[in-house]
Amino acid sequence: MLRLEWQTPRAWAARAAEHLDELLREQAHLEKKAAAAALNLLFRHPDRVVLQVPLARLAREELEHFERAQELLERRGVAFGRQVPGPYAERLLQGVRAAEPERLLDTLLACACIEARSCERMRLLAVELRGRDAELAEFYADLVASEARHHALYVRLAELCFPPAQVAARLAEFLAREATIAAAGSEEPRLHGGAV
Repeated sequence: MLRLEWQTPRAWAARAAEHLDELLREQAHLEKKAAAAALNLLFRHPDRVVLQVPLARLAREELEHFERAQELLERRGVAFGRQVPGPYAERLLQGVRAAEPERLLDTLLACACIEARSCERMRLLAVELRGRDAELAEFYADLVASEARHHALYVRLAELCFPPAQVAARLAEFLAREATIAAAGSEEPRLHGGAV
């Protein structure tokens, strides 16, 4: 399990809980993006056989989460539509090097950081929503275990493709970058706030 360098304050969840419709709409978008990221890696690296089945399974699970979020939106009468993406993932991915094989390593580790932050914030939401919105509390609690598996998978895949010492050093750099970005957006009631 990744140890994030900056912890989201509990107060973030209380603020986020005041914007549940927007948060749930964002969740659906994020699940779709997570599936696309896994598929993009799978298609970009057909020569990396070790990536193929794990990333296919991960993409399928992310799409199942997307479907669950969509069902919740529909039951609540919340329209799903376009959403202006927050800058969190874009700013994190700016640290990805352009040339291969470094690009693959960096992308895997950036995805690991994103999944780890999702895991942390979903855990906070699940606790915050108990007694306020049992259905959403259960939804976020269910997702926590998946997000934990996902960020561990991305690190494990990186270690299968690159020397562990190289992975550890680069991961430390990404965790530091992620902490700066997440801390700057800690006031935003978004799962992936970050407005450096």
